[in-house]
Amino acid sequence: MAGEAMSRQKEKGTQFERQVVDYMRSRLGDDRIERRAMSGVNDRGDVSGVYLRGKGVVIECKNHRRMELAQWLDEAEAERGNADAEYAFVVHKRKGCGEKSMGETYVTCDLETLCAIIAGSRWHLNYTADERADGRYMAFEAGIDYDG
Repeated sequence: MAGEAMSRQKEKGTQFERQVVDYMRSRLGDDRIERRAMSGVNDRGDVSGVYLRGKGVVIECKNHRRMELAQWLDEAEAERGNADAEYAFVVHKRKGCGEKSMGETYVTCDLETLCAIIAGSRWHLNYTADERADGRYMAFEAGIDYDG
């Protein structure tokens, strides 16, 4: 009985992952987005082929009755490290939202990730506003030599 309940939960999770992938493929027009095979200890998220400004994105999908955001975000962050990705998100099922309303599904990230997205990358967060306004920084960003 316990194994049966577990496999039903696993089946629900797999179905939700497929729905997330199908929705993202459709909305983003990118067939490279796909479910990732589980890789145990070195898991790299549930969805692969997603990039933001050319930087890797880890997506962890959750279809649970009870939200456990702290645990899920910790898991996604560990997977971000395993995947050497820039960003990590948790896509979690919203009660009452099925396949026809996938766009209303919840997505969660931590504040550091949001700041990195707005700044352009985590690397950009290492610099103050004054440093980012400095000509050397701007030249470096543009890929040109700065003479001062």
